[in-house]
Amino acid sequence: MNNRILVSGGSGRFAQVLKKENNLLNLKFLSKKEFNILKLKSIEKCLVKYKPKILIHTAGLSRPMEQHEKDISNSIDLNIIGTANVVKMCKRYNIKIIYFSTNYVYDCIKGNFKETDPIKPINNYGLSKMGGEASVLMYKNSLVLRIQMTEKPFAYKKAYTNVYSNYMFHEEMVKILPKLINNFGIINVGGKPRSTYDFAKMHNKKTLKAKNIDKKIYSKQTMNLNKLKKLLINLI
Repeated sequence: MNNRILVSGGSGRFAQVLKKENNLLNLKFLSKKEFNILKLKSIEKCLVKYKPKILIHTAGLSRPMEQHEKDISNSIDLNIIGTANVVKMCKRYNIKIIYFSTNYVYDCIKGNFKETDPIKPINNYGLSKMGGEASVLMYKNSLVLRIQMTEKPFAYKKAYTNVYSNYMFHEEMVKILPKLINNFGIINVGGKPRSTYDFAKMHNKKTLKAKNIDKKIYSKQTMNLNKLKKLLINLI
């Protein structure tokens, strides 16, 4: 074992920012070709080759959300079966796995969700990430980060005034990641709770107001970040 940390999904949006902004962690980014999460032999080959202490698992299927409704087989393969495969191999070689999950595992109805609250995903994306979480949490040498983040600049011209969330940018996540990797269990991760519009407006004054009327998008997506704040304060 060494202090090397592998990052799956090396060509993904967050991984690209992590690669650019990181200056604290000894990271090795893995491409889909090198680290195929649907093939146990591919996963095992990388773990044996690099002998990491930790694997940060960011590989999987995220947005657009519609793809999880239109092609559930692909969603199941990449977010549930693929994650389970990674856990199996990490368990075999006693490698810690850090799993990037989402706030969408909560029902997003009442808001201010704690890590100990029941989870009830509101869409197939949330269900697929919950499936991934299930396998990760069976393995005690693990950490689940339920994150709400997005790329910078904000990707849309309009933002909801009646949807409340914990959005943060990828760059902000990169800064706090080194302070979280030695923890275990589940941690909610995000920014200050506010409307999506208020978050977007802070960084783009031209953002237009929009109102959500889609019943599939619930308005109170905020997570309770007290655990995160306590961890970060203790590390200052």
